[in-house]
Amino acid sequence: MTALGRFLAVEGLDGSGGTTQVALLADALRTRGIEVLITGEPTRTLPIGRLIRQALRGEEPLSDGVLPYLFAADRRDHLDREILPALARGAWVISDRYMASSLAYQSLAAGFDYVVALNGRFRHPCLTLMLELDPSTSLGRVASRGEQRERFEVLETLQRVHGAYHQALAWVQEQGAAVAIIDASPGVGQVQAAVWAAVERELLS
Repeated sequence: MTALGRFLAVEGLDGSGGTTQVALLADALRTRGIEVLITGEPTRTLPIGRLIRQALRGEEPLSDGVLPYLFAADRRDHLDREILPALARGAWVISDRYMASSLAYQSLAAGFDYVVALNGRFRHPCLTLMLELDPSTSLGRVASRGEQRERFEVLETLQRVHGAYHQALAWVQEQGAAVAIIDASPGVGQVQAAVWAAVERELLS
């Protein structure tokens, strides 16, 4: 079947299961004959995204004040090289984090309005899926992975990000874009079902 291009973003605190749900959603769409591009931010293969990931791991000594500019530049590059071409050919694009993440995380250093000014003119997703998770649970899941923590993976910081996320999602809705908040605390299958229900309601009905 031929599908109109659709752009979705999956958001949430670290440990909320976004990467898993992106993959499951892509599989479900592909079984219906839809071409899907899985991507994410910060980007993994584009140069600015690689620099951001190095900074988040502590490998590059960049200040929090620099990150909002790098994320905005990475997003512009991401749109131009990957997202917009895929949408133009009719593919669905699912991004593991996008604009709402910048509004939530980078606003802690730069202020919400300033991050909006850097990102407000970029393409909005047709649907933003927020995987809602308590910050303490989020940090517990991150710790259970046994991986090196990134600079934002501290309980006090995640609590502030959690609050900023809700401000970010309210702003996204004010721009006319759809938002669905999904409880990410149950098992993977239950979250997957809720994600699919939101996609059906907003984009397939």
